[in-house]
Parts: sequence; C-alpha cells; structure tokens
Amino acid sequence: MKNKADRRGFIKNAALQTAGFGLLGAFANKVQATRHIVAQSKPLPTWAAPRIRFSVIGMNHGHIYGMTEAVKRGGGELVSFYAKEPELVAEFSKRYPDAKKAGSEKEILDDNSIALVLSAGIPIDRAPLGVRVMKAGKDYLSDKPGIITLEQLAEVRKVQKATKRIYSIMYSERLENRATIKASEMVQSGAIGKVIQTIGMGPHRERPETRPAWFFDMKQVGGIITDIASHQFDQFLHFTGSTSAKILASQVGNFRHQQYPGFEDFGDTMVQGNKGSGYVRVDWFTPDGLDTWGDGRLTILGTDGYIEIRKNTDVASGNKGGNHLYFVNNKEMIHMDCKDVELPFGHQFVDDILNRTETAMPQEQCLLTMELAIRAQKNAIIIT
Repeated sequence: MKNKADRRGFIKNAALQTAGFGLLGAFANKVQATRHIVAQSKPLPTWAAPRIRFSVIGMNHGHIYGMTEAVKRGGGELVSFYAKEPELVAEFSKRYPDAKKAGSEKEILDDNSIALVLSAGIPIDRAPLGVRVMKAGKDYLSDKPGIITLEQLAEVRKVQKATKRIYSIMYSERLENRATIKASEMVQSGAIGKVIQTIGMGPHRERPETRPAWFFDMKQVGGIITDIASHQFDQFLHFTGSTSAKILASQVGNFRHQQYPGFEDFGDTMVQGNKGSGYVRVDWFTPDGLDTWGDGRLTILGTDGYIEIRKNTDVASGNKGGNHLYFVNNKEMIHMDCKDVELPFGHQFVDDILNRTETAMPQEQCLLTMELAIRAQKNAIIIT
C-alpha cells in the first residue's frame, strides 16, 4: 500500500511540475525583449546677438556654473559678477574672463541694462537677495533651495506680487536632466495615462573635507528636506499637475555625523496633492564605490504604464553614464538613451523674461515647491 501511495504522490508532483513549466513557458512566450532606442529632440534655436544681459551675485555653490550656462544657451550675455569671497571671485573670473568684476552688489542692482540676476550664495542669503533684486526691477534665478523659511517665503510672495518680477529657482534634477525632460514630453502626450504617484530618490555624496562650514549648519541651509528634497517636490508637482498639496508625514535623522550636532544626513516624506501623491527620500550616504555623486532616480506611475529614470548612472545594467529612461506600457518595454535630448530651460526662461510669460516654470509652482519642502522640514519627526 505504501508503494502505491508513493507512486501516486510522485505522479501528482510530476504533473504539477510539468504544468508549472508549461505555464512558465507560456509566460515566457509573451515576454518581449526590451527595445533600446536613442531619444532625440529638435535642435533649439541659436542667436547671433544676445537677447538679454545678466549678472551673478554670490557663487558659494558650484551650481552657479550650470545656471550660468543654461542662461547663456538661452541667449543671455553674462556682463558682470560680484561675491565677497576673493577665492570664489578668482575661480569665477577664470571661467568667464569676459565678464566684469563689479565692485559691489549695488553696482549690479543699479545697472538698468541688466535684466536678470543669478545667485548660488549661501542658502539663507538667497531669498533676501532675491527680494532686493525684484525691488530693483530685475528678474531673479536662484540655486535651490531658493527659500529656507516660511517668513522668507511670505516676503518673497509679497514682493513678487507687488513688482511682477520673476522669482525662479533652478531645480536642476528636472530642468537640467535630459531623461527627465524626455519624461515630461511623454507624460504630457499621455504615454502612461493619468499620473497617480511619483517616487523621487535623491542620494548625494558628502565628502566633508570639500564642504564649507555653513554646509553643516542647518540654520544656514534649512535642513536636508528643505535643501535636497526641493528637487523631488518640484518633480512631484510637475508630473502630477498638482496645484495644491499637503505633507502627510516626514522624518529626518543624523545617523553618521555625530561630530556635527544638528546635521541631517537622512530624510523622507509623503505628500498628497490634489492630482496625485508622492514619496521622497534624500540622504548623504552615496558610497565611494559609485561612479557618480548620487544614484538619483525618479519613478512616475500612471494608469496605463510607468516611467523610471536613472538620472546619473545605472547600476542595474550595462548601460553607461546617466540620462536613462525606462518606459513600460501594455505593449512593450523600452529603454531610452536620452543623452541627445535638448535642454530647453534656458531658452524658455529667457523667453519668459522678454515676454513676461511662465513657460519655463509657473511662478506659483516654483514657490509652492519650496513651501512643501519647508513645511515637511519644519514638521519632521527626528529619528534617533
């Protein structure tokens, strides 16, 4: 009897295994290989003569060079610059020898030929400078975070409304990333249906020996969520189309930098908008083995598919460099190499300065981004 039972069990198990392999085989027949394509866009216009004149005040962060190049691509002419720090002035002057070193901030603000001022000063100084720039009748482009307190935000909103000047912030993880630009085109065309959620990851490499003292002072930078996560809040608003939102939860912590009391090396938050939801995580834990400063990622979930962007590197494949976009819908899987996609921000921003429009970034979206980041920071639970 025992032998018959064992035989029946063997036959049953064999039948189940055979059925399983059959199912796997049927599934495998439906799986399509990922298509690899190079995404391109139409060349942006160039200009024989400058369209606007602009200046730089404050260059404490290296982002100022990317900001300057973006405006130059849009037809801007860099005419002057000013900073208090001689070493920063020397470095900037070497990069842009044709620009004039101004003797003071006032010299730039009093020059009526200058339409725009850029700044990547210490974060706490960026909003007060922007207020002075707008009152001087000029438009303003700040590095992120462009505002670090609710009091600064209220003043910026008041002066912007009164002067009708542009107060913009360079959220470069969207505006200066070619794969993210391509994702914008795809979402706007309906490629993944209605956007439900964004997940933004913003890890950064720290290298404390290269950082100035103010970097470790949260009163100077606003905190890790105010600082880094402003990128992710910008992408959340942009891709969901939300015009209002609230913070559901947020937390920050200092896990590896006890020598810097009050410093934050980790933060995350959940946000709910009127047209979608979002999750954000940022940190200063990029390991030295990574081939870039941070494995920045963005996932955009839609009702008919999803997009994932590997902004700076792709550790999961043999695809080199950054600007990788992965797109999955009901028909296929596609990998897009977006290295040849044009960056339109500079062109659109200069257009906005000349035409008093909001094509590069809606003014309220720019400020709502910082409001969300500041509120998430202010109400964050401290992890110990």
